[in-house]
Amino acid sequence: MPALKKAALSVTSAALLSVFLVSPASATSQDTADDEPKPPAGMSQVGGAQLGRSGTQVNLGAGAPVLPKDLTGRSWMVSDAETGDILASHNPHWRLPPASTLKMLFADTVMQAPTLQPKTREYTVKDEDLAGMGEGSSLVGVKEDLSYTVHDLWLGVFLRSGNDAVHVLASMYGGVPKTVTDMQTHAVELQALDTTVVSPDGYDAPKQVSSAYDLTLFARSGLQKADFREYCATATAQFPGEQKKGKKRESFGIQNTNRLLTGADGVTAYKGIAGVKNGYTTHAGNTFTGVAERNGKVLLVTVMHPSSSETHAVYKEAASLLDWGFAASGKVTPVGELVPPKSAETGTGTGTDTGTDTDTGTGKGAQADKPAANKGGNGPRTTKAATATDRTSGVGIALGIVGGVLVLLAGAAFLVNRRWPLPDLVRRRPRR
Repeated sequence: MPALKKAALSVTSAALLSVFLVSPASATSQDTADDEPKPPAGMSQVGGAQLGRSGTQVNLGAGAPVLPKDLTGRSWMVSDAETGDILASHNPHWRLPPASTLKMLFADTVMQAPTLQPKTREYTVKDEDLAGMGEGSSLVGVKEDLSYTVHDLWLGVFLRSGNDAVHVLASMYGGVPKTVTDMQTHAVELQALDTTVVSPDGYDAPKQVSSAYDLTLFARSGLQKADFREYCATATAQFPGEQKKGKKRESFGIQNTNRLLTGADGVTAYKGIAGVKNGYTTHAGNTFTGVAERNGKVLLVTVMHPSSSETHAVYKEAASLLDWGFAASGKVTPVGELVPPKSAETGTGTGTDTGTDTDTGTGKGAQADKPAANKGGNGPRTTKAATATDRTSGVGIALGIVGGVLVLLAGAAFLVNRRWPLPDLVRRRPRR
């Protein structure tokens, strides 16, 4: 080979190598495949300017561990549930289909409505209550002409991601159109401005989108409510079944589809997990928002649409991000923050949860939220759920101690002591 050509090749190789070596670790993009959708060039900067940039954002300090490898989620975010600090993110404001994680907004919007109180209230389901559900919707097994308590229906929403339970609760609330309108209004109040609500259950619908940032806001707001915390942490329960003439009504067991909570289907249960919600549709892919506590630190994680072909990738990526977050806490400079609701900024809030009881998508071909076959049984309608004694402080974030959580896992029951995040968002002062 002529010497001149060799020199030219050496210069070219060196130049290309330098391009790869100088790429900043704090803004690396994981959406490199040509056939993968690309995030928009300009995204919202709610919560901080760095959150509007595409790609991975992290500000590592001394001794901070590097982020997990092989993260394939189109969008993800890990944050401190108490301080609101966002430890790392990847396209957090990318507007994507949310699937059943949108049910967190549904619950946070309507759970305390007078028409859904008390939770022991019984309601007889009408045919029209179950109208309008998308084909292939995940169902808990609600039947027309049978009665259910509000408590039963919320178990169906959180454990089985039942669109049938969502539609009945929406009917009790005032109808699906009113529910959708109020969900959108509540999203704006929370400053979740990436979200457009079309259906209350998260089923794929034109223009229905949310983001990892917004889903995290919904979880953080919902976790202020004692009932929300109980339902999203419930591993197993009994759900009312058929009513045969002259016989006691049967019930059947249901299990939460959040595999980090139950440890089902080959997924290892995550130590300290306390909810919140998973989802799946063919359009949205898998989505997941979770909250976990370890050594007094409470973190929130959201992962949307991992491209990995690995089974249950959304849970594995969420778990690896939580592990990283616990190890990196205090060793990174936040890339942004979870903003408080508008009412907190204007001082018009009404206070936080008192701890009283007044407080997964679904689409054609849905898998993550698809209910297992119903099995009859005559057991009592008891719920293996977390209970909490809630405490709030005048300023900032308070923690409630929760003990005696009975979780059915691999046929064995064991007690799990958990601490719950109670973000005092209403009283929290916005940062200056």
